[in-house]
Amino acid sequence: MSAVREGSEIGATSRVSALVGRWLAPGTDVGSLLLLALAFLALYGGTYAELARSNWTSEELNYGPLILAVSLWLFYRERHALTQLAPRPAVRTGYGLLAFGLLLYAVGVSQSIMMFEVGSQIAVVAAILLIYKGWAAVRLLWVPLLLMVFLVPLPDLVVALVTGPLKIAVSAVATHLLHAAGYPVARSGVVMTVGQYQLLVADACAGLSSILTLEAVGIVYMKLVGHVSVLRNSILALLLVPVAFVANVVRVIILVLVTYYLGDAAGQGFVHSLAGLVLIAVATVLMIAIDSLLGLCLRGTRR
Repeated sequence: MSAVREGSEIGATSRVSALVGRWLAPGTDVGSLLLLALAFLALYGGTYAELARSNWTSEELNYGPLILAVSLWLFYRERHALTQLAPRPAVRTGYGLLAFGLLLYAVGVSQSIMMFEVGSQIAVVAAILLIYKGWAAVRLLWVPLLLMVFLVPLPDLVVALVTGPLKIAVSAVATHLLHAAGYPVARSGVVMTVGQYQLLVADACAGLSSILTLEAVGIVYMKLVGHVSVLRNSILALLLVPVAFVANVVRVIILVLVTYYLGDAAGQGFVHSLAGLVLIAVATVLMIAIDSLLGLCLRGTRR
């Protein structure tokens, strides 16, 4: 009986490995990968559960699951290239970075500092890549690693310091443009009055979260188009900040006009959520247009 049971257990393990192996690149050590996945889940499963319960439920930070999904997809997309890399482990650097990441995680968990707890995973993942494959793996996967930075919750003080001036600037520009177009619009701080309605420009409509989201979109775009020019990519990344500002102005103007013509219920209902998609669409169009213009201006530039 024991021999039969042992044989069935081995067969079950083989079937699991075969099933997992179908989704991986040829030559992947399935056993080691499963162990790493279980260890990572044991460390950060509770962290992501807490993010899902708290940060990601707010309108300002609900972009987190999307960024996580895109990061995982980019890791998966490069699985064949990662497997084909010749192993050149950077053992000392890798273990040093791993120790730093685990220490950061321990401090974050013990002191309830989510920024440290979430941010530590970037160091841990990079350390594993260095230990197993070396610096070539980090260079290959720098985009999903960079995207993981956008998962790190920022301190409330930093968010408030950046978001306040942004909201005032967006509401001021939107008010000026609407007034120039002949609409009865006035502004007091971040409160806009149009006709009989008052609208508060919220953090989600013109804050730091939208800029971070669009920066993440831009990073993915640059990865997918595959520009080799560092100068072109750097300029585009910097210009995404004013692009996000313009997109936010357009979003606020749309919400003001919807409220003015259709009432407050329409402005705060489905159209309010749809305006978020308009934000992404406007920013994407502007990003592609700027990228095309940069391509013309930097034609022949290698760096």
